[in-house]
Amino acid sequence: MKNYLLLFVLFLSVLSCNETVSEDKNTTKNATQETATTNHFGEKISAADAISYDAMLTSLNTQDSIETKVKGKVSGVCQAKGCWMTIVSEEEGKPEMFVKFKDYGFFMPLDLAGKEVVMAGKAYREETSVDELRHYAEDEGQSAEEIAQITEPVEELKFMAYGVVIVD
Repeated sequence: MKNYLLLFVLFLSVLSCNETVSEDKNTTKNATQETATTNHFGEKISAADAISYDAMLTSLNTQDSIETKVKGKVSGVCQAKGCWMTIVSEEEGKPEMFVKFKDYGFFMPLDLAGKEVVMAGKAYREETSVDELRHYAEDEGQSAEEIAQITEPVEELKFMAYGVVIVD
């Protein structure tokens, strides 16, 4: 009788593992299909009424922060998992903006550099610590020598996005 009970328990555990694996595969497949077919990340937003990156920079000259929807060009994305990106102006000499995603709730495609996006959220200035700067440099794949040269905190233009749409 003990052998039958043991076999029954073993059968149930194998059956439940197979169901879990199947569900995980379907979830992964659906997530991959969703990413491949959508240009929206985070809260779904429209590209309509977005201001240009340069217009946003002008507004930040007179304000500490602004809630806005802004259109800009992506210059880089975290190559570890897409957990941040940088936006640049079309004009030379303007600062780039470091973008994070609200509640770490979504990630961007790793091949997004060079494309235009519209983001909704809050733009602000903030000092970034040496440790954080080194972490981001590591995410970008910089060499140990380049990372070691980061020795001072930097005040940066930042954006906390709750929604992003890739502009076609």
